[in-house]
Amino acid sequence: MSKNLGITLALILVAALGIGLLAFLDDRDADAPAADPVGADPTSVPTAPAELLVREDSRYLDRVEESPVTVVEFLDFECEACRAQFPTMERIREDYDGRINVVIRYFPLPGHTNSEPAAAAVEAAAQQGALEEMYARMYETQAEWGESQESRAEVFVGFAEDLGLDMDEFRRTMESDETRDRVRSDFEDGVALGVQGTPTIFVNGRLAPSMPGRDVLSAMIDAELAG
Repeated sequence: MSKNLGITLALILVAALGIGLLAFLDDRDADAPAADPVGADPTSVPTAPAELLVREDSRYLDRVEESPVTVVEFLDFECEACRAQFPTMERIREDYDGRINVVIRYFPLPGHTNSEPAAAAVEAAAQQGALEEMYARMYETQAEWGESQESRAEVFVGFAEDLGLDMDEFRRTMESDETRDRVRSDFEDGVALGVQGTPTIFVNGRLAPSMPGRDVLSAMIDAELAG
C-alpha cells in the first residue's frame, strides 16, 4: 500500500467515525426529555413589580376578590401568536373559573397598523360593559382585518353595532385622546417590565415561557394556589 493511499484511507476512517458520533449524539438528544421551561419549582421564578403588572384601571376578564392568583397577559389583537394563544387562555379561564383573576394589558406592536385601533375599540367596549365580547370578537375575526395596511376602524365599529352598544359613545371613546393614552400607558408598563413581544404572560408576577401551553400554565397556577 502506498503512503498516500494509507493517509487517504485513514482520513476516510476518521470522517466516518465523526459522522457516526454526530448521529449518536443527535439520536440521544432527540430521545432526551424536553427541559421543563418553568423549572422544577415554578415559584422559583423571580416576580415582576406588582404596580406595573396591574393598575387600578386594568381590565379583568375574570375577577375573584379573594383569589391569591392573578394571570396577566400583555397582548396585541393583530398578533397571530396571540390569536394562537387565545384558545389556551380560554381553557385556563374555564379550568380555573371562580378561582383566579385574569387581566389583559394592551401591547400594540409597532408595525401592526390596526393593533392600536383594535385595542381602543376593546377599551371603548369595556367602558360599556362588553369587554369579553369584544375581546373574543377580535380574535375570532382577526383573519378578516389583520395585516391590513389601511385602517379597519370601521370594521370595529361594526362589531360594536353587532353587540348593541351605544354607537355615539363608542365612537367618541374609541377615538378619544384619553383612550389612546390609556392604551399607551399599558404599553409603557409592558416596556418597563421588559416585554418585547406578544403574548407575554405573568402568573402572580412570574414570567411564563413563550407561548405557554395549558399544562405549563396550570403548573404555574397550581403552584401559586398551593402556596
